[in-house]
Amino acid sequence: MNENDRAQLAAQLEAVDAVTFFDEDTPRELIAAVLPDILVKGADWNHFVAGREEVEAAGGRVETIPLEPGFSTTNLVDAIVKR
Repeated sequence: MNENDRAQLAAQLEAVDAVTFFDEDTPRELIAAVLPDILVKGADWNHFVAGREEVEAAGGRVETIPLEPGFSTTNLVDAIVKR
């Protein structure tokens, strides 16, 4: 799936408010511009969360969540495509 297809799929999820793209190495500048109340990242990136400083400085919080084995984005997309 290309990024537009993935974005359309993600945008259909009830918990998703918005989907966007960025060309930089990290989404730090985008996150600093949006300043979400809660920034969520998978625990595999616990060592570095782009935008953490900006979100926390604005009073927001950063949460890392554990990964669920077998539930990667790649596996999810593969399962949908096979249907």
